[in-house]
This record gives sequence, C-alpha cells and structure tokens, in this order.
Amino acid sequence: REGILKTAKALVEDTKVLVQNATASQEKLAQAAQSSVSTITRLAEVVKLGAASLGSEDPETQVVLINAVKDVAKALGDLIGATKAAAGKAGDDPAVYQLKNSAKVMVTNVTSLLKTVKAVEDEATKGTRALEATIEHIRQELAVFSSPVPPAKVSTPEDFIRMTKGITMATAKAVAAGNSCRQEDVIATANLSRRAIADMLRSCKEAAYHPEVSGDVRQRALRFGRECADGYLELLEHVLVV
Repeated sequence: REGILKTAKALVEDTKVLVQNATASQEKLAQAAQSSVSTITRLAEVVKLGAASLGSEDPETQVVLINAVKDVAKALGDLIGATKAAAGKAGDDPAVYQLKNSAKVMVTNVTSLLKTVKAVEDEATKGTRALEATIEHIRQELAVFSSPVPPAKVSTPEDFIRMTKGITMATAKAVAAGNSCRQEDVIATANLSRRAIADMLRSCKEAAYHPEVSGDVRQRALRFGRECADGYLELLEHVLVV
C-alpha cells in the first residue's frame, strides 16, 4: 500500500510539471511527458503487485484495483494529448480549456485510486468504494460519448444490439446486490456495470456514425444511449444508498 501511495504522489507531482510546461519549450514538455509516463508504468507495476498480494480467492477486488490504475493511465494519456494541443496557445483558447478539464479528470482518477487502495482491505466498505469508482467512470465515459468527436471506427446496428444484452445482465446483478447488501455482490456489480455501460456507449456511438444511418436516426440513437446510461447511473446510486 505504501508503495502505491508513494508512486501516486510522484505522479501527481509529474502531472503538475506537465501542465506548467504547456507554455514552455517543446524540449521541456517532452521531458515532463517522459517522466510522467515512466511514473505511471511504475504505478501500474506496484498496483499489480498489490492486486496479487490480495490472493486469487478475491479476483473481483483485484479487478477493482486494476481498473483504478487503468483509469489513471487513460487520464494521463488524454492529459498529455491535451498538453500538446495547448502548447503555445493563448489563455482563452479552447485547447487550454480542454487542458484544464483533462487535469481535473486526472486528479479525480488519482484520488479515486488512492481511496480504492485504502478501502481494499476493509471488508465493510470495499464494495461501496468499488461502486463509487464505477459511477465516476461511467460519468467520464458519458462525457466522451456526448462530445461531438466522431468514434475512431464505425460498426453495424446489429453489433450494438448484441452489446445491450450486457446491460440486462448487469441490471439483474445490480438489483440482486441491492437486495443482498453483501459487499462481494456489490463489487461484482461494480465491475460488471462498468464494462457493460462502457461497451454499450462505445458501440452505440460507433453504430450511430455508420454511413447508412441518417442524421435524424443518429441523433435519436445518441439521445437514447445517453438516457440509458443516465438511468443506469440512477440505479447504481440507489444500490449505493441501500
């Protein structure tokens, strides 16, 4: 645990330097990016060791830990991209605004990782913590989904329909966890929900941007995708309260 906390602290410092160097020379920016990449690599290693130390009889909690560090790594990748885009831009440029947003997400995800690490051995709160982390992750996925940026690839509506089955399974699991209130059931729900909603949002956007889909249908599909994720978030919030 100490190793993870120490490395995460170092990453926060690297992140500060990275953001500060957005207006500096390309060389300084490259150095700051390299430093943060080597720190996130170290962080991933210590988190993996931490997950292994929990023992193979608790795979769901191991998944929670690995997901937490994956979120930090993704946020760092986005932050490095945003820093490059904001380099040399004026303070009121949209790229600078995006940089500030990316820095906020980075801080949120590091904080989430630290909370997860602290709760992971606490039988009374580890499920609750996993669910909080999943809710935050879904919110971040929704922000990406709602952005006007087209997806990297497109897929067919049939692919999307297949993905929605995961939502049905995750919903049943969430209802069962709300009824049992067992921490292990809540952890399993958190892991399944995270994957199901992320897959649904990704495939919904990919199908909506298929060349044979009209603009009107695209907007409706995106709206229903958002509403589905919002409704599911409400369900998870209820499980959390219970």
